[in-house]
Amino acid sequence: MEPKLDIYDGRAPEELPAYPVPRAARIVRLFSSTLRLWASGDGQHKALFKPAERAPLALSFSNLIEAFVLASMRRVHGVSMQRVGKALRFVGDKLGYVRPLIHASFRTDGANLFVQHADRLLNGSAEGQAVLREALDASLARIDWEGNLAARLYPWVRSAGLGSQPKTIVVDPRRGFGQPVIAGTGIEARIVTERYRAGESVVLLAKDFGVGVEQIEDAIRCETREAA
Repeated sequence: MEPKLDIYDGRAPEELPAYPVPRAARIVRLFSSTLRLWASGDGQHKALFKPAERAPLALSFSNLIEAFVLASMRRVHGVSMQRVGKALRFVGDKLGYVRPLIHASFRTDGANLFVQHADRLLNGSAEGQAVLREALDASLARIDWEGNLAARLYPWVRSAGLGSQPKTIVVDPRRGFGQPVIAGTGIEARIVTERYRAGESVVLLAKDFGVGVEQIEDAIRCETREAA
């Protein structure tokens, strides 16, 4: 199922260039330089995905999904991202999608195909393949799908216990202009953080916004944590 088009510039909200690289990097917890390389490549490395806009470089929500899942692979020791790119092209050919990471089928058939070929990425290590599959499953579980496409992302906002983190912050391209908000509300994490930096306490902010202290803390983490 292809995404429905919206008015803007003829592209669906998921494909609009809504995120400058520094902003996207913060959401998916990568260094800006790493994300820029993945999106545009250089003389030695091919880009891992096609950005929504090249000049100036800007990413879409779909690009966020691609970067978020790729970041989970990057954190597995010994994985070459350029070899990941080759493996993803193989999976895309098998599934019939140029961009397999944004399709729900990657969570099942695609991930299976990818891990089956992970021996090339991890030098045949069964333990490494298991760790890679665990990282993939944990990240893919933080994506909501509508039809066959990624619809919402619940980014990591804490440093430890990735598998057990609550989904307190959500990015939805059709709500809040695609900016991270506290799940179940329209409260932007960026607004919460601005008020916190201005001197308001977490307890006061929780009371003012009518949410829990944990939600306020996660909103602040979302806007202040970068690469992990």
